[in-house]
Amino acid sequence: MARTRSARSEERRAEILRAALEVIAERGYRGASLGAVAERVGLTQQGLLHYFPTKEALLVAVLEERDQWDTGGRRASPDGWRLELLAALVEYNAMRPGIVQTFSALLGESVTDGHPARPFFTRRYTQVREEMTGVLRAEFGDRLPGGLTPERAAPLLTAVMDGLQYQWLLDPDAVDMAASFHDFVTLLYGPEGPSGDAPGVS
Repeated sequence: MARTRSARSEERRAEILRAALEVIAERGYRGASLGAVAERVGLTQQGLLHYFPTKEALLVAVLEERDQWDTGGRRASPDGWRLELLAALVEYNAMRPGIVQTFSALLGESVTDGHPARPFFTRRYTQVREEMTGVLRAEFGDRLPGGLTPERAAPLLTAVMDGLQYQWLLDPDAVDMAASFHDFVTLLYGPEGPSGDAPGVS
């Protein structure tokens, strides 16, 4: 019986997170209320607080859930990412604009002082830069063809991925996010190009 109650609780929690993503995508974090999320899942606001005691707690849970979907547990391993997997993630994101919009909107809001998502994104980018350093070192060794170290190139790779998302959200007809990322990967190899096709480049 306890296990059944636990399973129901997890299902309800997942339902709340999905609803919160929808509401935040529609209204932005500041315009989204716990009441609106609760109404969408058929709960009172007091009932919602049983699962998430504050709006900030719900926001962080939404962000962590989104990251978990993206990484598929790869962050548990330092060798979890490769360039071809990053290319696949960019292609996957192009098929779910609502999720990307929510993440990008929260990222933009988080740069303001006192925003509850700021600590999350600060930690996340520290971790992502470390992961991108590992990706580049695994592919190129200690020096990329242009002479940069993986550590110096990692913020650039991170910026390309997130920057493409903003451009694509604003003008999806003009920006092919997946193709542009493939072009960037090709540039990483320099004039000689890769030994075969660049990862994820057809």
